[in-house]
Amino acid sequence: MGEARAVMDRLTEAVTHSDLKAIADLYAEDAVASTPDAGEVRGRDAIVEYWRTMTDSMPEATFTSLNKYEIGDTAIDEGVFSGVNTGPIPLPTGETLPPTGKTVSILGVDFATVRDGRIESYRLYYDQMQFLEQLGLLPEA
Repeated sequence: MGEARAVMDRLTEAVTHSDLKAIADLYAEDAVASTPDAGEVRGRDAIVEYWRTMTDSMPEATFTSLNKYEIGDTAIDEGVFSGVNTGPIPLPTGETLPPTGKTVSILGVDFATVRDGRIESYRLYYDQMQFLEQLGLLPEA
């Protein structure tokens, strides 16, 4: 196992345990993250804030790995993120949605490019429509 794989595994552990300090320690100060819901997030502090909103909205979430890869300085994970929405979900407008109490289980893929033991580039992909549908936030068809 190389450095990128080890760092990605520590990130997954930190996120599923809502350990914001550990998350901060894993990102470079000038890291860039790309997410489906927040778009491009620049800088360690902003990325930690992104993860805080995720862990606050689903504090007991789990990640079940389906596939793990490492290619050079990049680790790739495919898996299922599951949890119960017990905290508010922030919206891009600055408003928040109250907790729904609903369970979500969504397939996602993330990529972490690591240099000198820290993530410098992070990309997360998941189906936002599936997420919103499982939370009961989409209008009936």
